[in-house]
Amino acid sequence: MHKPLVKASYTQIDNILMTESQQKLSGLYVITDDKLSGPCLLEHVQLAIKGGARLVQYRNKTNQAAIKEMTARSLLELCRDHRVPLLINDDVELAVSIGADGVHLGQTDTKLSDARRRLGAGAIIGMTCHASLDLAVQAEKQGASYVAFGRFFASQTKPDASPANVNLLIQAKRQLSIPLCAIGGINIDNAPELIEAGADLLAVIHGVFGQKEIQHAAQAYAKLWL
Repeated sequence: MHKPLVKASYTQIDNILMTESQQKLSGLYVITDDKLSGPCLLEHVQLAIKGGARLVQYRNKTNQAAIKEMTARSLLELCRDHRVPLLINDDVELAVSIGADGVHLGQTDTKLSDARRRLGAGAIIGMTCHASLDLAVQAEKQGASYVAFGRFFASQTKPDASPANVNLLIQAKRQLSIPLCAIGGINIDNAPELIEAGADLLAVIHGVFGQKEIQHAAQAYAKLWL
């Protein structure tokens, strides 16, 4: 059974956590998948955090709004307990409602400027830039906290996504001052190549939540930054 839900609110500690998080966006970034975790989602996220995940994104494309909000509130409580930021995928209204640490936006979602206005200067706002350095430069100018490139390898979550070349990270590192996130088919074998090329964050779904030993899988990624 989950712990009773507690309505999240912005406290001074929460605001400090959000500010610190923007300055330290580096490491394993796990993205939830309800199909992989099912009713064990909270347990799986806790294992990932114990393994060393530094950032969590709640991604759900299927559940009803009420179920999404209930799950998001429980995840936020869990993340607060471990002082790990929680971002909401594509849903600014939900992030505002529960007091999440920020959002991750796609190119067709809420405008970054609108999300920043709704969530405030301290929020973490990530932007998907696919394989486009131009989109990333634009996102940085608009106030993105980080930009995400990918897919870099064959992806089970988005198999039809346009591929990105590792050289893109090298170019982006030279031109951008915000953290870079790599996503798409990342596993423990190809992860070092992305970090070496300039990735600050590695966004992983199956590489953690699709593994039998979630905590151990997360630990293997976390050690790449030691």
